[in-house]
Amino acid sequence: MNILVLAGGYSPERNVSLSSGAMIAGALRAKGHQVALIDSYIGVDDAEADLQQLFHKEICEDWKAISTAVPDLKALKAAHPECRNRLVGSNVLRLAREADVVFLALHGGSGEDGRIQAALDLMGVHYTGSDYLGSGIAMDKHVTKILAKEAGVAVPEWEIREITGDEAIASAMEEVQLPIVVKVPDGGSSIGVYIVKTIEELRAALEQNIGRRLIFEQYIDGREIQMGFLEGKALPSIEIIVNKEFYNYENKYQKGLAFEQTPASILPSQEKEMGEMLLRVADALSLRTYARADFIIDGNGKIWFIEINTLPGMTPTSLLPQEAEAAGVSFGDLCEIIIEEAIKRKRGTENEDGD
Repeated sequence: MNILVLAGGYSPERNVSLSSGAMIAGALRAKGHQVALIDSYIGVDDAEADLQQLFHKEICEDWKAISTAVPDLKALKAAHPECRNRLVGSNVLRLAREADVVFLALHGGSGEDGRIQAALDLMGVHYTGSDYLGSGIAMDKHVTKILAKEAGVAVPEWEIREITGDEAIASAMEEVQLPIVVKVPDGGSSIGVYIVKTIEELRAALEQNIGRRLIFEQYIDGREIQMGFLEGKALPSIEIIVNKEFYNYENKYQKGLAFEQTPASILPSQEKEMGEMLLRVADALSLRTYARADFIIDGNGKIWFIEINTLPGMTPTSLLPQEAEAAGVSFGDLCEIIIEEAIKRKRGTENEDGD
């Protein structure tokens, strides 16, 4: 099968995405597929834009490692002035049209918010994961919380505030009750998340986000548990125990900074309840194939849904592959299952057209 893996992109999570893409491409090639891997933001020039040639291009080893630093997007744009006014690079969409299916290894930004999915839909290109609507909804944490709550899932109390300037900062500092979680509504990999326990920390978080809309979320002290689903079934849970701070960008992707246990050491009844909550959220958001959600279990044993990720990481330290492994699904098989789901949808569409 001819597969194009899209990774990178113009997003603070591009380094994570490049690692995911490299791992996915390697696994699918080992399964016998013809696989091309490209950075969706930079694309490829006309001389390289041959799909058959890209199938044999060596996977960049540098892409597999993830730096502790968040990518400098301004520097990326400056280094590639030809990409300055666009989010999809040269020949990306043409190559996508030529492939049997596109594996989306993109995280955040235009890769996970439904825009690339919508573009591929318009061209009749089949791709992995949720469609443009589910992706767009899930990317907005505010809307996700509304739908999850309506689905009967427990979510921490929250409010949205526009941080327009000094007056908005002063108002928030006077009215917000600490401790609290402050986060951007469309971030990922814990970028733009602040666990605020002091007034000084609150001021710093707000001053870094002037001009932005922020979520102020009730702080739940408890165990961080995550759970994914695959083909409509919940995977084993995984517990995150960090050595310092919270499960932030650095702790997520650098070995040794967080301990992860799967299945999590929670009660069977909690495992079952969490799986049911996850699938209710996925259904409410119209998600498909796979995703991974964040939960917290508080000191009283209550389970709280925090957010959901429609294109979870597929890196060496990522959680969904660990959960799948605990369910007896190897990394290569996980990638194969995700591809097979996209192909099933493609065949279904072709059959409908034939009718």
